[in-house]
Amino acid sequence: MSSFIPGFPHNGVVTVNRVIIKDGYSVDDLQERVAVLCENVKTYHSETGFVGGFVCLNTGDISNEGSTVGQAVESSLKGREALVVTFWKSFAEHEQSHRSDTFQPLFEEVLELCENGNEEIAYDMLWSGKAYDTEQARAAREAKEQFQAA
Repeated sequence: MSSFIPGFPHNGVVTVNRVIIKDGYSVDDLQERVAVLCENVKTYHSETGFVGGFVCLNTGDISNEGSTVGQAVESSLKGREALVVTFWKSFAEHEQSHRSDTFQPLFEEVLELCENGNEEIAYDMLWSGKAYDTEQARAAREAKEQFQAA
């Protein structure tokens, strides 16, 4: 595994929350509430297991090159579905963060705008990596060409 996420241990845990925004709420509402919640996690849990995270929004695009379930043109959840992904040193530390008195009220505010409730799934990281720089990409291509012919 490459060190794509600085400080993330080889045996770290990734958690994923899938949020579908209820009618009457906006992406701005989600961003504001999640930003406040994430700031809380960074402030109170950076020294107790939190490594980092990100939030991403469904663009509506579906890759017909990378999908095997038909030739859909656009996701019906465009602009309404977001993923909140966090990186932790351990699952136990993640769980402890959720029991924090400062976390729970902010978490409840995020849940108010979730059409789908919340299910947070934990994953073990198997691999992560970043793109090669120009020189590394050139060297990798040359090595493949040299050794694939062998």
